[in-house]
Amino acid sequence: MSAAIRILLVDDHPVVRSGIRAMLLGQPDFALVGEAATGEDGVTEAVRLRPDVVLMDLRLGPGIHGSEATRQIVAGDGAPRVLVLTTFDTDADILTAIEAGATGYLLKDAPSEDLHAAIRSAASGASALAPSVASRLLGRVRAPEGTLSPRELEVLGHVAEGLSNRQISKRMFLSETTVKTHLVRVYAKLGVDSRTAAVAVATRRGLIRPS
Repeated sequence: MSAAIRILLVDDHPVVRSGIRAMLLGQPDFALVGEAATGEDGVTEAVRLRPDVVLMDLRLGPGIHGSEATRQIVAGDGAPRVLVLTTFDTDADILTAIEAGATGYLLKDAPSEDLHAAIRSAASGASALAPSVASRLLGRVRAPEGTLSPRELEVLGHVAEGLSNRQISKRMFLSETTVKTHLVRVYAKLGVDSRTAAVAVATRRGLIRPS
């Protein structure tokens, strides 16, 4: 019999962790070897426990974002596969996580059998995407000229938070001119002429989260 798939769960909500833990019970090929409530602890535990698969939430409260934790985890030697398990399915979240190195992206409302299948796929090195996530990525491939790049989505996300160009430039380590250039491209792609309109259209299309 092959060794069980070693799983590390990273989520800041104890109740959610309890629910996911229950979904993993009864699977003889799964072994939940650890849990973490923050991105930093997730990175530390991934190094210490050397799991096969990390189930990673994106919003983890104070500290680093789940995507940054993913980036740090997959950069290590013999790195585990990271399967994002979250409630968010905006383009900004999906692209940032995939760009960070996530093997799969699943939503928390997925049936337990879908989660089990995704974990096994991730452990084998195959990608595992929720249907809505796969359709979003496919849509971007089919119509690339009208889609926002990950960097443009990041800039627009900061605009939605109410940050000025100067604040965005400091947050992203870019010049203000570069920030303005990204915004000009965003306006052109979305067919708008203001920050407010860009945020409204992007939110309505599910590109960024409502502020």
